[in-house]
Amino acid sequence: MKSGGETVSSEGFSFSDLFWLFIIISALLPWIRQKQVEAARYRLIRTIENKRKSRLITLIHRQESFSILGFLLSRFINIEDSEQVLRAIRLTPDEMPIDIMLHTPGGLVLASEQIALALERHPAKVTVFVPHYAMSGGTMIALAADEIVMDENAVLGPVDPQLGEYPAVSILKVVEEKTRDEIDDKTLIMADIARKAMRQINDFVFNLLKDNVGEEKAGKIAEALTQGRWTHDYPITCSELRELGLQVRTGLQREIYSLMELYPQPAQRRPSVQYIPAPYFTDDKEKK
Repeated sequence: MKSGGETVSSEGFSFSDLFWLFIIISALLPWIRQKQVEAARYRLIRTIENKRKSRLITLIHRQESFSILGFLLSRFINIEDSEQVLRAIRLTPDEMPIDIMLHTPGGLVLASEQIALALERHPAKVTVFVPHYAMSGGTMIALAADEIVMDENAVLGPVDPQLGEYPAVSILKVVEEKTRDEIDDKTLIMADIARKAMRQINDFVFNLLKDNVGEEKAGKIAEALTQGRWTHDYPITCSELRELGLQVRTGLQREIYSLMELYPQPAQRRPSVQYIPAPYFTDDKEKK
């Protein structure tokens, strides 16, 4: 075909064109899959909300595959999380219950306290779901709920303050066991901050709990969780939480587990856990 003295030929895709098309599609596929997963999450969240007549908020922190370059990001409770949760609470009518699903190692005290206070002030019932674990700041948020519902193997954790890499209670222990002449100024300053931090966290937890469990129980629970009875990563089981006096029950609905599966860990070259992903039944169960 000729136009203006020039010849334009129509040819098929070359190998180079196919190569670049493959690169573009490969780059877009993770983004497309992520959008599909997000859409599935929203559909299931809406299903749970309709079933429970509530607003469901998820606060889930995993190391997820992110962006088309596939960077791995470690997640924890931060100020952005607290801003989003507070906005969700503001958008919820006072008479509507709030459900919050927690799966987190913890995070910033400021962000955790803001979320906990906002949930505690919500007039309608607040229920926390813990399918696996909610440690540290996650536990603090759970304490603000009217009811905590956990998987029977799920755990919460202590909320004792940490100063850098050291527990506040351990810093105070050093000051108690050494004479003043043996302690440097930096340690003395840290001990002063540790003392304040422990008092602040203890008071905060006590005030969160006193209306639900009474002042006497609230004091005992606050002391157990904030004063260094356990190491900071100690897993507190459902039975231990009940012994402390917290209102905890087991029996998560199936949709909560299904929603959790939509927040997968990134695929590894050699998976550390493998199984056939289907429920098994005994002959007796099948007959029923």
